[in-house]
Amino acid sequence: MDKKDTQDIIITPEAAEQIRIIRKDNQVPETHGLRIGIQGSGCCGYSYLLAFDDKVESTDKVMESEGISIYVDERSFEGLAGTTLEYVENSMGKGFRFNNPNQQQSCSCDDSECGSGGCEGCE
Repeated sequence: MDKKDTQDIIITPEAAEQIRIIRKDNQVPETHGLRIGIQGSGCCGYSYLLAFDDKVESTDKVMESEGISIYVDERSFEGLAGTTLEYVENSMGKGFRFNNPNQQQSCSCDDSECGSGGCEGCE
């Protein structure tokens, strides 16, 4: 059995199942991988990208978790290394959550509206 790199992105079984459902519902071919990236960051942390992609760029880091091929551009990988992609359902709703050890856990702007979309740094 291959040893996983501790810097790889891990997809939980629950997240992998939801990715498969989305893939099937949207008729995305199995040949498409899951592109994960960072679109930007503000004082509240990163904004993430999840999309199916059929192109692997020469500078992409390619890995696999739970049978899902993952493509990450080199720049995003610096901020995503060691991240776990989870799928959660709770009283607040349901969706994908990034458990990212590289992201600061609290906002540094001291704006009371931060985290709710009211902070300019978080938009």
